[in-house]
Amino acid sequence: TQLEGDRRQNLVDELLTRHRQLEASYRNEGSEPDMSRSNLMAGGAKRGITNPWFLEESEETRGLGFDELRQQQRRIIEEQDAGLDALSSIISRQKQMGQEIGNELDEQNEIIDDLTNLVENTDERLRTQTRHVKMVDKKSTSCG
Repeated sequence: TQLEGDRRQNLVDELLTRHRQLEASYRNEGSEPDMSRSNLMAGGAKRGITNPWFLEESEETRGLGFDELRQQQRRIIEEQDAGLDALSSIISRQKQMGQEIGNELDEQNEIIDDLTNLVENTDERLRTQTRHVKMVDKKSTSCG
């Protein structure tokens, strides 16, 4: 639509303006560099569009230079790595415990299977002997 075309043309014009401002700031032309930088970064805030680069800096990083920020990031990454290593050792220990529990369960299942077979054999012999006793009892009552 015409409205969308106008909106896109405005965006292109704004990008060209920002491009010129950036080039001027690299050549140290125009106003103070910090001021032009903040103007460039805050450009979207004027129209109600939030710019992810124009956020409040946290207290932890305020006033730190590039190298200090890099060191802080490395320290944080090292702490995370140490935490991940600890988590890894805990998980591997739990895996080992799970495997040992599984092995113990296998042994217990074999014992239960052996007991089941013994009980079935004993039950079968008991039934056989019960039949023999009934037969002897029947014969003894018929003879008597």
